[in-house]
Amino acid sequence: MAEWSTADARAWQVARDRLAAARVALPQVQVIWVKLANKAPTGSLEEHGRKLERDTLALLHHARTLFPNLRLAYLGSRTYGGYAVGGLNPEPYAYESAFPARWLIQRQIKGDVALALDRAPLLLWGPYLWADGERGRQIDPLVWQRADFVADGVHPSDSGRKKVADLLLSFLTTDPLAKSWFTKP
Repeated sequence: MAEWSTADARAWQVARDRLAAARVALPQVQVIWVKLANKAPTGSLEEHGRKLERDTLALLHHARTLFPNLRLAYLGSRTYGGYAVGGLNPEPYAYESAFPARWLIQRQIKGDVALALDRAPLLLWGPYLWADGERGRQIDPLVWQRADFVADGVHPSDSGRKKVADLLLSFLTTDPLAKSWFTKP
């Protein structure tokens, strides 16, 4: 997450470059999808979760400055971390990555000034990517197999990227608000 937590971070320049390559001007960006995790988290949910919450808030403020017409941010969770090699972002941290998103959405609903719409976009739930490895989850057939990740067990392989892309596309074409702007001809 440190890659995004300061306005001059390299990740922001990569974002600018990719948008420019796609011929998208910064003022054209109105919606973003945010899926973040901190490297090598430690401690309890209260410790690592609150750090991710602060880092995500910083990202939202930077994004609102960079993209002056940003109106909406979909917040999401990480994929399964049970195959992680080392401490990059294993379980339970991957599962718990949805809690900071929830806390930020709740704070905005309660009127937190730091998340007022002149400082941050409207925060809504995006696609939920976490499933319990090969056990999956009860609401759908999503499972994460070891082959869905590269050697570090954290970043998605080609098959994992396809799953994420399919989940995101499904969300954008079925969520009532998202489909109102995403599927317009």
